[in-house]
Amino acid sequence: MMEEAFVAYTAGHADGSAGRRDAQLAEDPETGSDYRIGVVDGSVAAFQAELIAEVRRLLGESR
Repeated sequence: MMEEAFVAYTAGHADGSAGRRDAQLAEDPETGSDYRIGVVDGSVAAFQAELIAEVRRLLGESR
């Protein structure tokens, strides 16, 4: 069960980072909550990356 939870979280994180969500995975009775948490974490990570890139652009940094 633990391995399936990690797989679901990882899939959710990838989907969240890409700005998408798989309704079927999200509703899975066994691992849906792990997937949904991964989606949220991936979405936050993508937002943070965009925010940092924009701040650097505004400050004139070229990293």
